[in-house]
Amino acid sequence: MRPRFYSAREVSLHCTLTDLWVSCLGRVHDLTALAKEHQGDILLKPIIEAAGKDISHWFNPKTGDIKTHIDPQTGCVKYYTPQGRVLHVPPPGPRSDWDTGFGRPWWKDTFHHIGVLSSKTRFIRVINTLTSQEHTLEVCSEETIWEILRRYLPYNAHAASYTWKFCGVPLDMDVTLQENGVEDEDEDFDELKLDADLHTPSLHLYYNDDLTES
Repeated sequence: MRPRFYSAREVSLHCTLTDLWVSCLGRVHDLTALAKEHQGDILLKPIIEAAGKDISHWFNPKTGDIKTHIDPQTGCVKYYTPQGRVLHVPPPGPRSDWDTGFGRPWWKDTFHHIGVLSSKTRFIRVINTLTSQEHTLEVCSEETIWEILRRYLPYNAHAASYTWKFCGVPLDMDVTLQENGVEDEDEDFDELKLDADLHTPSLHLYYNDDLTES
């Protein structure tokens, strides 16, 4: 199944103990159930403080595990957790109360993995030619038009009953904006030192039923 893409802004909205998301190494994790299970555990504190944020800097991108370092005093490899020890990270030394029966650590548990963090988002205007209503959406560059349509549904529950067009040309709903010729010109605007918000591409929606016929 194709993963769902999320923007950093969407992740940032889930920043409470009862609705706790983080992103790391390009993945989005919903840790709400983990927070509920370990409520009151001091090892949960760094995760709570990071709610809604990207914590990729906690991890080694090559191994996908918490970063490690060499303890200068012992010469042993230890986990590098400057924010404080985190759930499922072993204690620095042997301890009889360390329970290893949790299975996979939370950052590798697919149960918590809900999607992918977009590498780049962009804004588009969606104009309903039937009602003249216009909405501006932040969308992920990796999303197909169908996936963008899903984002638009709160504004128009019948969005699938429309033909989506750009510059008068019907869009291929199975591919991205870029693949449909809707260029992302943010870098060009940056190079020219212009405000990219001054030009937002517009998608026009045309209702499929011909209302002019009786």
